Amino acid sequence: MRHKSFEGMDCPIALTLDAVGEWWSLLIVRDALHGLSRFDEFQQSLGISSNSLTRRLAALCDAGLLTRHRYQLRPPRDEYRLTARGRDLQPVIEALGGWGRRHVTRGRGGVRLVDVETGATAEPILVDRETGKPVNTTDFRYVAQRNAPPIKRAKLPTS
Repeated sequence: MRHKSFEGMDCPIALTLDAVGEWWSLLIVRDALHGLSRFDEFQQSLGISSNSLTRRLAALCDAGLLTRHRYQLRPPRDEYRLTARGRDLQPVIEALGGWGRRHVTRGRGGVRLVDVETGATAEPILVDRETGKPVNTTDFRYVAQRNAPPIKRAKLPTS
């Protein structure tokens, strides 16, 4: 259940959570990345109620992460495909999965991302696009911008 909207915040993380922060949303995107596209496939994979799934799919379409395509007229049946915007969530999904495999499930899980050429399991990391360096708290730091909230300008260096 959503308790509030982050609409008034000037924070990309908060505003992203408005679009995908409900827990089913990222699981639906994960399943779409795994090739699922039909209502019954999502429902079978997630064990989510029909009403909840209907609401989540509509919200993901409204957010521009999925598009609905009719594949059957009688009875009407739709499939849901990731948009480019939705596919751009793959690094987020993989980062959450990697963290979960390291700290929560101790390597368990039924699906892995593998290298197409070698078949080796991928171990995604976040890297800086300019330098290629892995992002970490030793080599990188947060810097408050002019529009940062006062509490953060007080705590962080400024640019």
